[in-house]
Amino acid sequence: MCRLLAYFGSPVSLEPLLYKPEHSLIIQSYQPREMLSGVVNADGFGVGWYHLQKDIEPFIYKNTLPIWNDINLPSLSRYVESKCILAYIRSATPGQALDFSNSQPFQYQNLLFIHNGRINKFRQTLYRPIRNQLNDEIYQWLGGTTDSEHIFALVLSQWQANPGKSLEQALHATLLQLTEMAQSYQTYVYANLVISDGDRLVASRFGTKSPVPSLYWTANDSNFPNAAIIASEPLFAGNWNSCPENSIISIGKDCDIRIEQI
Repeated sequence: MCRLLAYFGSPVSLEPLLYKPEHSLIIQSYQPREMLSGVVNADGFGVGWYHLQKDIEPFIYKNTLPIWNDINLPSLSRYVESKCILAYIRSATPGQALDFSNSQPFQYQNLLFIHNGRINKFRQTLYRPIRNQLNDEIYQWLGGTTDSEHIFALVLSQWQANPGKSLEQALHATLLQLTEMAQSYQTYVYANLVISDGDRLVASRFGTKSPVPSLYWTANDSNFPNAAIIASEPLFAGNWNSCPENSIISIGKDCDIRIEQI
């Protein structure tokens, strides 16, 4: 079912996010507490971040190794510093290839995307219908075969078809579209995801059936002042808030939190 986290706020290195918390992503990779399916997240990981000064496309470091086996990540985590970080550990759906094209975060121009959840029986149900909804540019952009990347592609097509829409509106429309498609093809969707352009986070806790996978947020914690964090599971003891089921969560430049029901 995978685990994710997203950080936005005062610049911080990767180390205090990935390694220092008592229930960090490293720990969650082999000892998660709230996964609905699976027992470990050993099928790779990825981290994406934005440059502190330059307005350029984000950076990504990913591997198909378990996060605890990557010998380069500890050093990289002490070096990389950013105000906007997305990280992810993978528990691959049976049948999906364990390769870099299927590893998150996914990137399109200045956008980063991570997803925890699944489309049940994706290849047999929504794989072709989703691809039929994509514009040609996004169809050609697709590089992998996961349901996660296809959900991102659907958001991108919605956004490009309605350039006046915000990311929140494009995401809202996509989740409604997925709901209709899931009903038509008698399947279900879990879509806990985060999208960022480097200046904000837009996330959802969403499912077409209950229980919806866990998702939490915290802001201005003493460990991370002037910042907000979204995570599949709380990273440390503190004032963590469970995101409402079927909601969109937005974190803006001043780390203000907005939550809207879908």
